[in-house]
Amino acid sequence: MPISPSYQWETRLRRQGYRAIAGVDEVGRGPLAGPLVAGAVILLPQVDALGPEVVRDSKLLTPRQREQAYALITRQAVAWAIGAVTPHEIDTLGITAANRLAMVRALQGLSIRPDFLLIDALKLPEVDLPQEGIIHGDRLCLSIAAASVVAKVTRDRWLVEEDDRYPGYGLAQHKGYPTPEHLRRLATLGPSPIHRRSFAPVRELL
Repeated sequence: MPISPSYQWETRLRRQGYRAIAGVDEVGRGPLAGPLVAGAVILLPQVDALGPEVVRDSKLLTPRQREQAYALITRQAVAWAIGAVTPHEIDTLGITAANRLAMVRALQGLSIRPDFLLIDALKLPEVDLPQEGIIHGDRLCLSIAAASVVAKVTRDRWLVEEDDRYPGYGLAQHKGYPTPEHLRRLATLGPSPIHRRSFAPVRELL
């Protein structure tokens, strides 16, 4: 599978007359702790500085590369925003509905209303805008890759802050994902207020 995102979707849509094309992606479906965070990014038509060597699916970048890409995206984008869903909301709504809600909140946070959405894998029936869901969009589409970077960096920063608030779990290292060390500390300390009660490893401890 290609790992270098391109601007082909955005170019095609611009030729059709669209001007504010937002890429949308989320991070944090799998962790046992912390929020689910979505990013929405509207890029400039000229994206030479945001080539695939700089902006890719956030999972394919090192933390330092993500921070560098984040700085470039947030400085050069026409508009960008994040939307978050709390652990309690995830427990109440379920992960799929929470995923869509985070994306809707990110779109609502944009300073410019988009006229087309490019979304990683999903479609958002809650949003009355033309849209396209792209399977593996975070690897293939530059706007979606940019959204994944913005979301990932934002969420990672939050988890580092939460590590100070809830010490002992190692949140700054694993960012809430179910690593063996996280599971060990969770079993020892019990769930914190930001752990997702509906996820099996946490639920089994309650």
